[in-house]
Amino acid sequence: MDIKIIEQQNNSIKFSVDGIKPAFASALRRIMISEIPTMAVEYIDFKINDSSITDEVLANRIGMIPLTFDEKAYSLPTSEERKGDKEGKNVTKLVLKKKGPAIIYSGDFKSSDKSVKPVFDKIPLTELFNENESVEFEATAMLGLGKDHTKWQGAVVGYKLNNKKDSFIFNVESICGIPVKEIVLRSVNILNEKMVQLEKELKKLK
Repeated sequence: MDIKIIEQQNNSIKFSVDGIKPAFASALRRIMISEIPTMAVEYIDFKINDSSITDEVLANRIGMIPLTFDEKAYSLPTSEERKGDKEGKNVTKLVLKKKGPAIIYSGDFKSSDKSVKPVFDKIPLTELFNENESVEFEATAMLGLGKDHTKWQGAVVGYKLNNKKDSFIFNVESICGIPVKEIVLRSVNILNEKMVQLEKELKKLK
């Protein structure tokens, strides 16, 4: 296997891999998209929402905002935490209280953990048109996987066949709080772990 970095920017990378089969390229892509834990809002308690957008639509917009996080401080929540434990060690709180007239942006959140914040500050969520309108809520964020919901998708990944057989060019863009290089490295490690586990299971067969 021969790997070559073609281009690298702050949140994207382009590289070629020689000596792999299409199935390997496809598996690597799926892992980068769906199996890297990332942070996103899972629950939202609205106290006030006078905006023209309904609670459900606004909650969906908030949930799709990518969040940075301290990877040493969080792990994937247990099934009990996932079911609604909003005070567990693997969750953090984001609150917002804003009065119009104003546009509400992702950067208006106040986080209980300074490491958990929107990757982008200027994502518009809704607009308050006068002083009688306001929005106030408390959101609970936790780790998740892209295979469970797209709000936890770690990256946008595409690949194509290079000019020769068994050679592929990957384009990877991080859309979460994890550096793109780490996404690629972790995906390779996850794929390797899957292969090791498969080998162990096959050896059990008679």
